[in-house]
Amino acid sequence: MTKAGHFLEPLLSADSGGRLLVEGSGRSVAESIERAFDSNTRRRGALGRDAMPERTAVVIAPSWAIHTFFMRFPVDLVFAARDGRVVKIRTGVEPWRMSAAAGAFAVVELAAGAAGRAGLRVGDRLVATL
Repeated sequence: MTKAGHFLEPLLSADSGGRLLVEGSGRSVAESIERAFDSNTRRRGALGRDAMPERTAVVIAPSWAIHTFFMRFPVDLVFAARDGRVVKIRTGVEPWRMSAAAGAFAVVELAAGAAGRAGLRVGDRLVATL
């Protein structure tokens, strides 16, 4: 990612680690972030796994649309704008589906049910921290 000024900026300075929180409340969305910030990792996303670990997020950016072709399990998808504002949430998305959100800068893939457990709502603002 070459453009600055987005909610994922703190993650650009480290090779691994990071957490995803809801601004203001501090509610944790993910305790571990897997980055998919280049074309190779964006194409892969959560493919090739048998499950998404709890408390883990795969963050695909920049991206406003994804597919779940060839995935082996359902996921929750959180679409966020550049400032981290959640613009769309899709829960329990099964394999072989497509999803998109106008205005999204990043897609966060979570274990199915994780968005609900974190209390995420459209309009919440995500914050990435190391």
